[in-house]
Amino acid sequence: MQTATSRDVPHGVRQVAIGPERDGQRIDNALATLLKGVPKSMIYRLLRTGQVRVNGKRAKPDTRLSDGDMLRIPPIRVAERPEGREAPDALVSSLAETVIFEDKHFLVIDKPSGIASHGGSGVSHGAIELLRAARPHESLELVHRLDRDTSGVLVLAKSRAGLTGLQAAIRAGEVTKQYLCLMVGHPPKAKFDVNAPLRKSILQGGERMVRVSDDGKPSLTFFREMEQYPGARLMQATLGTGRTHQIRVHAAHVGYPLAGDPKYGDREMNKRFRDMGLQRLFLHASHLSFELDGRLYSFSAPLPDDLKTFLDVLAVKGKHLPYIQAAAKERNGR
Repeated sequence: MQTATSRDVPHGVRQVAIGPERDGQRIDNALATLLKGVPKSMIYRLLRTGQVRVNGKRAKPDTRLSDGDMLRIPPIRVAERPEGREAPDALVSSLAETVIFEDKHFLVIDKPSGIASHGGSGVSHGAIELLRAARPHESLELVHRLDRDTSGVLVLAKSRAGLTGLQAAIRAGEVTKQYLCLMVGHPPKAKFDVNAPLRKSILQGGERMVRVSDDGKPSLTFFREMEQYPGARLMQATLGTGRTHQIRVHAAHVGYPLAGDPKYGDREMNKRFRDMGLQRLFLHASHLSFELDGRLYSFSAPLPDDLKTFLDVLAVKGKHLPYIQAAAKERNGR
């Protein structure tokens, strides 16, 4: 049985019969697919207020659907896409060329910076929409997400088994995720951990902000130095947990924010780095690995050319910027 919908005309309520293709799927992800054009913030508000029900019972965002469930979706106005909002062919083709791995379960890309993982909140087309446009006859679902400014390994599922299997591995902490990032300043240790709980909040206007808070969720990041540069260190960050903006907030929390970070970074240093060619957040998802059904999957994406070029410039010109040296000393308390 395929998922099917009917409409209660007087009230505009949708009754959705869940088919096997959504068996085990989180309800928030299912709603994001079923309610095209509806912002994620509105979907979560509908869930929080109990307007979405499964088999007559209120559902939470992490509720998982089962084949045969009846999903009730309340009346909601879905903004229609204006004419001319189709994904540009050039962008679709460009993203289709970033595929680094594919089998019957997964499609893995090296996502460029500047492309969101999914559309919404002012973003017309994210990676998932562009790839669906490139592959209209295939079933593709996001397994995880990367921030819009973050480049690197992004995994999409082509099968239900791949989606549920990898999501279960992520929840169990059995997936290795590593990033390359440039920290402003000189951390005193080549290896250190940041174990600080994080709390997410939504500001007026929908902007997400994350801060260290005692009442936040447990969060752990492992940092290891890879290369030294004037006023900065190239670090490998391995996630112990997977919270929103985790690496960025943990880096700022210990006094060494990421270069180019407009939200949690050092504004003056970001300006200096922009003048030297860094036009975005220096954060790249370099590696992701996991085991599924006895098979080891391992995906890697090299540092993009724009970031490599900036490091080359920083190695030479950084030595001649007194501000960088002074700021680094002040940040390190020396």
